[in-house]
Amino acid sequence: MSPADEFTEYRPLLFTIAYEILGSAADAEDALQDSYLRWSEVDRAGIDSPRAYLAQVVTRQALNQLRSAGRRREDYVGSWLPEPIRTEPDAAEDVLLAESVSMAMLLVLETLSPDERAVFVLREVFGFSHREVAEAVGKSEAAVRQTSHRARSHVHSRRRRFEPSSTAAQEVAGQFLSAAVTGDIQALMDLMAPDVVEISDGGGKVSAARRPVVGRERVARFMAGLARTGPADLRFEVGLFNSLPSVLIYSGEHLDTVAMFEVTDALISGIYLVRNPDKLAGVAQSRALTR
Repeated sequence: MSPADEFTEYRPLLFTIAYEILGSAADAEDALQDSYLRWSEVDRAGIDSPRAYLAQVVTRQALNQLRSAGRRREDYVGSWLPEPIRTEPDAAEDVLLAESVSMAMLLVLETLSPDERAVFVLREVFGFSHREVAEAVGKSEAAVRQTSHRARSHVHSRRRRFEPSSTAAQEVAGQFLSAAVTGDIQALMDLMAPDVVEISDGGGKVSAARRPVVGRERVARFMAGLARTGPADLRFEVGLFNSLPSVLIYSGEHLDTVAMFEVTDALISGIYLVRNPDKLAGVAQSRALTR
C-alpha cells in the first residue's frame, strides 16, 4: 500500500485518538495533517505495526497542541465545552467508544494532565500495550503504568454512568424541546433528574450562561427563558452528536446552537449547549470513529 492509502485506512482511528486528547475536531484535523507529513517521509521498512506507529505520531502531535492550548483554556470566557462532532449511529454500538467521546467523559478528561490524558486514552480506550504507550508519550513503561493507574482512578471516581443514545433517549430529548418551546415548566421538570446540570459555551462571543445551571427547577426555568427570548424564526434539526441525542437550533439559515442531551434511566441528567460560532463551523461533517 502507498503511504496515503495506509494512512487513509487508519484515519478514523487516528482522528478519534486526537479528538479525545484535544477535545477539538479542528485541532485534531491539524494533528492528523502534521502526522501525515511525517508518515509520508518515514522509511516504513522498519515499522512492524503501522497502527501503533501512526498512533504514536498523532499522539505526539496532539500532546504538543494540548500543551500550547492550556493557557487559552485558562483565559476562556465562561464554561468551556469540547467541540461537538456529529457521530454516525453505529458508533453507539461500541459502548466504550461512545462513552469515550461523550461530553461528560471529555469534561472529565479535561481535569487530567496532558500526559495522563494521553495515557488514559491510548491504554484504556484503545487498548495499546504499556510499551506502545510509553513510546508514544516518551516515558518508561514503569512510569506509564503508574500514570495509567493514577488516571484510571481519577476518571472512574468522577465519571457518571453512561447510557448510549437510543430511540427512547431521542424521544425524551424531543419531548423536552417541545416543553421548552411552550414554556411548560412542570413538563420540563418531569423530564429531568433532580441533579441535572446544564452547561453553556458561548466563548464570550455570544450570550451564554457563564456558569453551570444545576437542579431541575433552575434548569427548567433557564431553558424556558431561552426559548421565550429567542428569535422568532427558530427551526430545529435532530441529530447525533458525541453519541448523544441532539438538536441543532437554527435562526433562519444560521446555526445558533448544538444542544446535546445526556439521558440516564429515561431522565435527562445533562444538557450541553454549544453556541460559540468557532465550534459550530464543522458540525455538518459526520465523523467515522473507531477503536
